[in-house]
Amino acid sequence: MKKRGVAILGSTGSIGRQALDVLRQHPDLFSLELIVANNSADLLIEQALEFDANNVVICNESLYAKVAETLQPRMIKVFAGMQSVCDLVGSSDIDIVLTSMVGFSGLRSTVAAIEAGKTIALANKETLVAAGELVMRLAAEHNVQILPVDSEHSAIFQCLMGSAGNEIAKLHLTASGGPFRTWEKSRIADALASDALKHPNWSMGSKITIDSATMMNKGFEVIEAKWLFGVEPEKINVVVHPESVIHSMVEYADGAVIAQLGCPDMREPIQFALTFPLRMNLSNRKLDFASLRSLTFEAPDLDRFPALALSYEALKGGGNLACVMNAANEVAVAAFLKGRIRFYDIPEVISKCMASVTHIAKPSFEDIYNTNDEAVRLAESMIW
Repeated sequence: MKKRGVAILGSTGSIGRQALDVLRQHPDLFSLELIVANNSADLLIEQALEFDANNVVICNESLYAKVAETLQPRMIKVFAGMQSVCDLVGSSDIDIVLTSMVGFSGLRSTVAAIEAGKTIALANKETLVAAGELVMRLAAEHNVQILPVDSEHSAIFQCLMGSAGNEIAKLHLTASGGPFRTWEKSRIADALASDALKHPNWSMGSKITIDSATMMNKGFEVIEAKWLFGVEPEKINVVVHPESVIHSMVEYADGAVIAQLGCPDMREPIQFALTFPLRMNLSNRKLDFASLRSLTFEAPDLDRFPALALSYEALKGGGNLACVMNAANEVAVAAFLKGRIRFYDIPEVISKCMASVTHIAKPSFEDIYNTNDEAVRLAESMIW
């Protein structure tokens, strides 16, 4: 495989750190051209020095001096602010951009990378949730490949590699069920952020872990699946699979189901996106089938986890409705993490915003950015 120049947008987060471990295992395959962080200046400096990154961006401009005074003497170029990210992703030295920034903030840089013709390894859910139709159209216009990094979408992508062009009958997205899978609704209602952050299988950032607890994360993945694979919502099924061994499945017209299995380790889908179409060695835990006592499945409970239903509602409503849902969720999750609202206030805030923000049937990118701002303001007014 020809050596690939990599940009990691969100290098200090969970996905970014695991991506760097992949690069650490394959120094002959990748060069680190750009890393980006929002606030984690110390870790960003450490990463830049270890990998001799070509360019570094700290989005929080107040931290620029701290990063620059350490890295510039080492001939590492340092920049600040999101506009710098958008400018740098177009570098001719970059072949693939891993978009792993958290939240709506990842949309602008992903759009810039697509417009520059870069292959996208997509780990930022909110990009397709908020602007899926626009982003996929833009990628087609620029002949850009979007490779999914989410374990569920990577699984579907891998299953489809053997489809031989046959039409999909159904996609089955698996969900762990999160930390509250076995809890009664009354107990969930009193849950604290510390309870919601105890995911049984995956080690993730705080925002996505809360999204997993509400099952909004799975709702996001339903929306992503629609845009990534061109499948209508009624053909996208969510099934709770507590063991997190089967990462997702594709069902065909004859009833045959192809599944992708693996240990719950994000490095595998990250590496597959970075090396696609090749599969390379990876130092990670492998499945031991003899030790698997059982694989269990159950339907999601929409009464205990109403956020999942909101995603199907957003798809049905179309236009900018999913953008409203995403923006309200970001605000509500941040408030829950700070102890300002209760667990079930999260879907309540989202639902009220979806009913109130101006609906636009055919939004432009500018409409999406404005919608996000409007929904954020409305959600904040409900909480603060």
